Amino acid sequence: MVFKLSVAFVALAGMAAAASLRRVPCPGSSHTALNPACCAFYELADDLQTNAFDGGVCGEEAHESLRLTFHDAIGFSTTGKLKGGGADGSIILFNNTELQDPANDGVSDAVNLLVPFLQTHNVTAGDLIQFAGAVAVSNCPGAPQLEFLAGRPNATFAAQQGTVPLPQDSSTVILARMGDAGLSPQDTINLLASHTVARSDTLVVGHQAVPFDSTPFTFDSQVFLEVLLKGTGVPFGVNNTDGAEVDSPLPAEGEMRLQSDFALSRDPETACFWQDMINNQQLMMNGFKTSMAKMAITGHNANKLIDCSEAVPVPKPPVKKATTYPATQSFKDVQQVCYKPFPVLSTDPGAATVIPECLDGDTNINDCPS
Repeated sequence: MVFKLSVAFVALAGMAAAASLRRVPCPGSSHTALNPACCAFYELADDLQTNAFDGGVCGEEAHESLRLTFHDAIGFSTTGKLKGGGADGSIILFNNTELQDPANDGVSDAVNLLVPFLQTHNVTAGDLIQFAGAVAVSNCPGAPQLEFLAGRPNATFAAQQGTVPLPQDSSTVILARMGDAGLSPQDTINLLASHTVARSDTLVVGHQAVPFDSTPFTFDSQVFLEVLLKGTGVPFGVNNTDGAEVDSPLPAEGEMRLQSDFALSRDPETACFWQDMINNQQLMMNGFKTSMAKMAITGHNANKLIDCSEAVPVPKPPVKKATTYPATQSFKDVQQVCYKPFPVLSTDPGAATVIPECLDGDTNINDCPS
């Protein structure tokens, strides 16, 4: 009798699980959802891909939207030392205040890009920023499918200036600020995987879309290798005298290196976290997903949010290319701090590594499709 009851219970549990996984039609849409509360985000994803991300590519708009997730969420202090509500959309709702912070220089492009979507979709500003970032990075080959929890209330005040670390800051200052926001040194390095698809429009005077690594349209670990290489100069011969950049290993190719990346890659507390990422795509993907999930809900209780990860597009798969030394470089150019054995890597062929300025591989930014 006990056995029969157990079988019956398992059967009922299976039926309940199946019912809970049944997709329901989204009103006025071709989409279906596991949770009806997530329908709004399927529609938002379609709109973002079509009207913000050029049909779903890892271009400048996607890069900027991913950056905005951090600049909004980091406005939080677990100790109360700084004023901020975390991932609450304050950088959009109080942009006149927050964009005055020098650390938010260049973020206005992403704010201006997303504001129209806030007006046409029934979502909060905090949800819009984090969801747009998840959709954006899904367009970059090799990125993980990020978790997205919905239900952040709108911000009621601006984050205090000083919550966003500066590229001029020391690793000690950066790690302290991240820790006060509830993010560990490992989280910090995990989140910096975003720099694999990052370019700067503001740090090198007179130049836009200056890349941080040689593969700016691919979510791979090249940035973790190239930041560890010996610097030989600054791109375009333009030295950022405010301390935000240091010598790059590929200045002639137009690559810049942030002082903050340089410092964190060589800090004994984080050097091995940094080195571990090199040529380890799965580790980088897993770490980025884990720490983005943590950062995206700063200031909120996850138990009060709704899991709408189902609405995040499935990312493009990684490219089938190992991390490599730029042409003419090798282990002799590595400035290693971590005590672990360094990965064995090959070197790109040719006299120089070519860094594309456009998604189609073109090396002239003026030729990029608009």
